[in-house]
Amino acid sequence: MKRAKKVEGSKTTMTELIMPNDTNPLGNLMGGNLMHWMDIAGGICAGKHCEAHVVTASVDHVSFQHPVKLGSVISINAVVTRAFNTSVEVYLEVYVSDFAGLNTVKSNHAYMTFVALDDENRRPIEVPQLNPITPGEIILFESAKRRREVRLILSGRLKPEDATDLKSFFQDFK
Repeated sequence: MKRAKKVEGSKTTMTELIMPNDTNPLGNLMGGNLMHWMDIAGGICAGKHCEAHVVTASVDHVSFQHPVKLGSVISINAVVTRAFNTSVEVYLEVYVSDFAGLNTVKSNHAYMTFVALDDENRRPIEVPQLNPITPGEIILFESAKRRREVRLILSGRLKPEDATDLKSFFQDFK
């Protein structure tokens, strides 16, 4: 088994300037372009953690909260929230600012899951576990089990009645 890693070791930030070819006729960044960049940033983050090539397995809840205008600068921050057997969940936050780096607001966020592959056969491989340290890292780590169960239920790979972590979450509200 590989040694557990800290969140900080694979944290990734990617910055892009929004150019005319990135926008729609209204001058806003096209969502597909943003998702493409988020996939790249998330893949780099996951690959650093796994020390392997990774492929995107799922994208959860891409939220578009604030428009990104032509000429803006975006920063995509990606962190591994939890490692499972052959996959990692990555949390991405997108911040938009003007060209001078001022007036920064959170624009988007999403959770993405990546599967690590071996170089020779392109088959899933075991990934290093994650060692969360800060309170925020621990919250994301603990809640990742529930998000994973939701993903598995929605994809038909887990029956709702078999979702142990979700059951305990809802039992807390009784």
